[in-house]
Amino acid sequence: MINDDPLNVLFICAEAEPFIKIGGLGDVAGSLPKALLKLQKTDPNYNKLDLRVVIPFHSVIREKGFRLTQIGSFSFASESLQHVYSVFFTDEFEAPTYLLSSDVIDGDGSVYHADPVLDGFKFVSFSIACLELSRFLDWPVNILHANDWHTAAAIYALKTRYKADPFFSATKSLITLHNLPYMGWGAQKALREFGLPPSRSKWLPAWARHTPLPLGILKADKVVAVSPNYAKEIMTPDFGFDLVPFLDHFKAKITGIVNGIDTDTWDPSNDRLIEYSFDADHLEGKQENKLSLLKKMNLNPDPSIPLITLVSRMDEQKGIDLALQGLKKLVNKDWQAIILGTGNPSIEKMALELAAQYPHNVRVINKFDAGLAHMLYAGADMFLMPSRYEPCGLSQMIAMRYGTLPVATKTGGLADTIIDVKEGKDTATGFLFAEASLSSFTAALLSALKMFQDKPKWLSMLKNGMRQDFSWQKSANAYGELYNFLQK
Repeated sequence: MINDDPLNVLFICAEAEPFIKIGGLGDVAGSLPKALLKLQKTDPNYNKLDLRVVIPFHSVIREKGFRLTQIGSFSFASESLQHVYSVFFTDEFEAPTYLLSSDVIDGDGSVYHADPVLDGFKFVSFSIACLELSRFLDWPVNILHANDWHTAAAIYALKTRYKADPFFSATKSLITLHNLPYMGWGAQKALREFGLPPSRSKWLPAWARHTPLPLGILKADKVVAVSPNYAKEIMTPDFGFDLVPFLDHFKAKITGIVNGIDTDTWDPSNDRLIEYSFDADHLEGKQENKLSLLKKMNLNPDPSIPLITLVSRMDEQKGIDLALQGLKKLVNKDWQAIILGTGNPSIEKMALELAAQYPHNVRVINKFDAGLAHMLYAGADMFLMPSRYEPCGLSQMIAMRYGTLPVATKTGGLADTIIDVKEGKDTATGFLFAEASLSSFTAALLSALKMFQDKPKWLSMLKNGMRQDFSWQKSANAYGELYNFLQK
């Protein structure tokens, strides 16, 4: 980047769009590498970045018909087996991408296995394979950028299995934490099989000394949480999951960079999945989208009634139960709600019961529907995110870009990206509440319902949200600076 020689960055992850996306990790891995490479075109300091993405060649990817070229294979040994990996390559999607295939990756049809032991073998093996890939390519890595527990073992391997290997002598590492609670428990046998011994660090609890994510954090040169506020929260007992003393000891290398959104995909002025285009200066289309949505859902097409939406995985972490209970408490107020998502069967049932009890107010669609999600972001007035924790969150940023004001818990990335109405209506972009409790959520939603009646103030907040810069370029700049720092 600033040096004359290319800076070789190996970006490794379990999933990445457009190949496969199960959650937010897929969004990040599909967007951040592209944004980093785009810096080369806009900033002369970044013209030497050579960034390559590596993901497992999951069997579900094979069914999608991507144009891939098989460029060879390599092998490496574990304690009891010789592992052969086939290498597939494409540069069709801006970021050059390698997909690695082997028996352990092909052995199960799912991206993530329900058995943590099998998942452990899959991703520890893949982590080692990512390092061996760089040797196969004769491409020494300057920066190894891992993501979550699935690739954390690669960082630990640099300092153990490959400690004396001159090929990796100049490799620095960072790991991005997308969701700390998922640490890779169950991979203990796999770590031993691939020659990765338990750590002896006194700062790690005994259970963490042979668990991938804590080991990756221990040995990484830099640790990035997916929002500045989440970087602080993981230092507290509520969010640190028994790692607080360990994380606090290494806090000097921990930072937070908020994720971005794909502003080409999520652009109300040029979104083919919504009926009427609009922007912050031409909002007629938003009202038309609302009316169209209400008619399609057989709800009262009265624009004076606030339309609330929720697009989410039906999960306790997301606080969906709080949203459903809160809506029920405020059923005497004027509002209509459309809920889209699948997940926990008991929460799905609770949502369907609410819709059955209040058929004039609520519609529930228990499925994944990308087109409808776009219409909900575009047509609604309010977006609910009562998350119990939210490392970053993307939905609140998408909602604001579409002129839909979030009502959200003041946690993680929600606190970093939403400007609460109490901080000043001139800059406010939404409604934050202090804790994920029914009373706190209900009070915030009631405040939003009242504010909706003040059209000038509501319109001002709506435009504030639409004019925020949630592009990946801001995040890419921050990561680029970290890459530079590691190479000094």
